[in-house]
Amino acid sequence: MNWIDLRSDTVTKPSREMREAMCAAEVGDDVYGEDPTVNLLQERTAAILGKEAALFVPSGVMSNQLAIKTHTQPGDEVIVESESHIFNYETAGASFLSNVQLYTVNGNHGILNAEQITQSIRSSVYYNPRTSLVCLENTHNKAGGTIYPLEEIKSISELARNRNIALHLDGARLWNASVATNIMPKEYAQFFDTVSVCFSKGLGAPVGSALAGTREKIEKARKYRKIFGGGMRQAGILAAGALFALEHNMERLKEDHKKAKLLAEQLQRVPGIYIDQEYVQTNIVVIDIRERKESPGDILTQLKIKGVLLSEMGSTTLRAVTHLDVSVEQINSAANIIKSFLGKK
Repeated sequence: MNWIDLRSDTVTKPSREMREAMCAAEVGDDVYGEDPTVNLLQERTAAILGKEAALFVPSGVMSNQLAIKTHTQPGDEVIVESESHIFNYETAGASFLSNVQLYTVNGNHGILNAEQITQSIRSSVYYNPRTSLVCLENTHNKAGGTIYPLEEIKSISELARNRNIALHLDGARLWNASVATNIMPKEYAQFFDTVSVCFSKGLGAPVGSALAGTREKIEKARKYRKIFGGGMRQAGILAAGALFALEHNMERLKEDHKKAKLLAEQLQRVPGIYIDQEYVQTNIVVIDIRERKESPGDILTQLKIKGVLLSEMGSTTLRAVTHLDVSVEQINSAANIIKSFLGKK
């Protein structure tokens, strides 16, 4: 069956043009720093984010975990939002790889404010862990692709700097935030010590993320990348896909945002579900089904039979993510299928 796949923007497949760019990539051994295409991607990513250097890595999880490793010492504490990707979807990586604990704070649709973070910073009494890092997420996945307000980021940055605490951005979908707000990625990134970005989500590359920061931090991250098993050899083949994505697939993210709005608007009157239209800000639609009798798993199974793939976000929520491999026509079809099924409360 040709499913309409709205599980994630990671399901995209490289276009013919992207594959051609990957086939033509000039390569070398990246562990030796000799892959020219990887080097070009790293330089271009650093420039886009306004940072001194960047490091190409296989995944967003590795990028975030490298940031945590470079900013902390064993026994430290890292402040994160309670629904953050780092806390929920990275398999306890911070405790396993860096021997730190995460302190979770409930945000407003994924957004923490400076006052909340101030209250969460540990005092220096000897039995407390040292608060060494704060991690923010923009856009915020579980909150539905919500965008972090720039002024709030600025306030948190000033707080972190004054308290000698590092600030990291999980910017897996920073490109979406930038396109939606017309705020350049470097304007967001300027307030962070390190920034993680993904090429394999909305931009449509098959593999890869990057961590950007100072040269010192990135060289440290390079060493840990090797320890974590992320050193790659002729990785220019992958980097070429990411370069193509940066050059050709950035502005078109607006189309994904429009498709998410279209889906959300078509589903808003379906009995037993709720979508907060205000927070459909980018390419993610969170569907609240708490008023329905069926479990998320039951609904997903039935929709799959009918040709639509969604993902489970929690005990009462489903997620739909729009991307370059799903058309407006498919969005309309998916909406009709969902309405037809869920309309029977």
